[in-house]
Amino acid sequence: MLQSHQVEQLICLVSSLDRDALRSQFKQYPSGFPIDFSEEFLTSQPLERLKHIFVALCLQNQRMPSVPTPQAA
Repeated sequence: MLQSHQVEQLICLVSSLDRDALRSQFKQYPSGFPIDFSEEFLTSQPLERLKHIFVALCLQNQRMPSVPTPQAA
């Protein structure tokens, strides 16, 4: 189960994703059930809706996504 601070981190993380990063997350997220969104669905839905769906997916699976962080220069 995600702790309250992890839920806050999840929301902050997902809110920073652009559409391409979010599409990539939907394709690689290790879910306990099949995730089968078409490319048309992922490009036609409002970005905020996709973010809500992805947060719900992470909460349902009780797992944080692996999002690469930019390297410090």
